[in-house]
Amino acid sequence: MWTLALRGGVRVAVVAAEWCDAFGVVTRGRVQLELRDGEPGPVLGRDAGFWLRGTGVRALRSPGRRTARVRIVTPRARTVTCQSTPRTPVTE
Repeated sequence: MWTLALRGGVRVAVVAAEWCDAFGVVTRGRVQLELRDGEPGPVLGRDAGFWLRGTGVRALRSPGRRTARVRIVTPRARTVTCQSTPRTPVTE
């Protein structure tokens, strides 16, 4: 388990091979999911949980000026290999 801090306006790419089994919980602020086609997705508030596997999310973004925090939970044992296609990194 680890915590991702997103300063206001910052976007972080979601690379399927690294996040395939990740479950996120917003612990502070708001986080917007950016969809595969580049369109803005839902904005999630505190205590909202979300899976990243199979959702088509390509980035997480903090839409406000304040820092958002997301607790990321992944399985301890990586026995399953996730399949993904290469993606273009998200830049600010």
